[in-house]
Amino acid sequence: MSLIASDHFRIVVGLGKSGMSLVRFLANRGVSFAVADTRENPPELATLRRDYPQVDVRCGELDVEFLCRADELYVSPGLALATPALQAAAARGVELSGDIELFARNAKAPIVAITGSNAKSTVTTLVGEMAAAAGKRVAVGGNLGTPALDLLSDDIELYVMELSSFQLETTDHLGAEVATVLNISEDHMDRYSGLPAYHLAKHRVFRGARQVVFNRQDALTRPLMGEGLPCWTFGLGVPDFKGFGLREENGEKYLAFEFQALMPVRELKIRGAHNQANALAALALGHAVGLPFDAMLSALRNFGGLEHRCQWVRDLDGVAWYNDSKATNVGAALAAIEGLGADIDGKLVLIAGGDGKGADFKDLRDPVAANCRAVVLMGRDRELIAQALGDAVPLVRVASLDEAVQQCRALAQPGDAVLLSPACASFDMFKNYEERGQLFAQAAEDLA
Repeated sequence: MSLIASDHFRIVVGLGKSGMSLVRFLANRGVSFAVADTRENPPELATLRRDYPQVDVRCGELDVEFLCRADELYVSPGLALATPALQAAAARGVELSGDIELFARNAKAPIVAITGSNAKSTVTTLVGEMAAAAGKRVAVGGNLGTPALDLLSDDIELYVMELSSFQLETTDHLGAEVATVLNISEDHMDRYSGLPAYHLAKHRVFRGARQVVFNRQDALTRPLMGEGLPCWTFGLGVPDFKGFGLREENGEKYLAFEFQALMPVRELKIRGAHNQANALAALALGHAVGLPFDAMLSALRNFGGLEHRCQWVRDLDGVAWYNDSKATNVGAALAAIEGLGADIDGKLVLIAGGDGKGADFKDLRDPVAANCRAVVLMGRDRELIAQALGDAVPLVRVASLDEAVQQCRALAQPGDAVLLSPACASFDMFKNYEERGQLFAQAAEDLA
């Protein structure tokens, strides 16, 4: 039985991927709703008009009077709750909610909830692979892949959900079996008043959680609530009670739980210290929901990483090329620079730049100085990065990604790695980070 009142009128605000999943969910349950979008021609408008011609849809500037006809607004994660029309409706008693809140009310199986500034997709995918290896009927999605409401099924035994801060803003009670904030660094500062507001949004993932996982190396991931809940930790240091970490035995580094070595780090296909942390986070989450270690370790050994996330592209003349286009913020780029930098014999030649989303790039300076031979800068905010890096390493400015790849070829020496890890969004030059990564990989493959 769906946990949704049939006598309420609802409006779906935002007709993108998650908005369309809301339309399907509400239509299948026969409840009364309409749709609004700030854009004149939203991405799913043709699909809505074809499949649900009876649904009232309003495009363009939001009409407060129309919104106030609803008991509840399901707001797209792409639309800030600070939007004046939404604030006006809320002030008049209209409830603001979202697809994840509705998913949580209707999901019958336990939820593994994963958020953080970086590595969400890798850890979410890994936990899903671990559950599948353990024979669980698992559904993976949310902010990654399939929208949450499209995953609802009585056949599912475990949900593994990647959640963004935008999705969590409209989620009051997630009630996850286990929840984690993997890390916190500045991101989306064009939408939040500052790091504290972003931090609070991320921590909504812990609301109603029965168990929690946090990062021992990042104090901002420690839950603000839930004293007395079962708590597991991960980090790159030696683990203690209820902790996952790294241990050294006979000169070899192992993934470990408490005092037990689990598997040698060299057996991981994913490279870099940041990916060791991702593996440990996934083990902690899987262990919390009862997945056996043999299945989890088998999944880890087989996992080759995700596209555009520190993904190996090719080796050429002793230089390895890596596509980390998903690094759309400073924290993600830092993880790749430090993680991969510690894992190679030579230095990194870094490609960075794009739409910085209001971020401060100063934290890049020291890791770049320690790990990079040179930085090739492109995109709208390249001069902001250049100012932050100062004279840490040689800087080369280019006008295109193809030119960046050619410059990297000239700069890199045997033993080095070329790393596309932009620390910026892609929208100033590309359709999305996937297109940026694909074009980089193609340009690297085309080098003779």
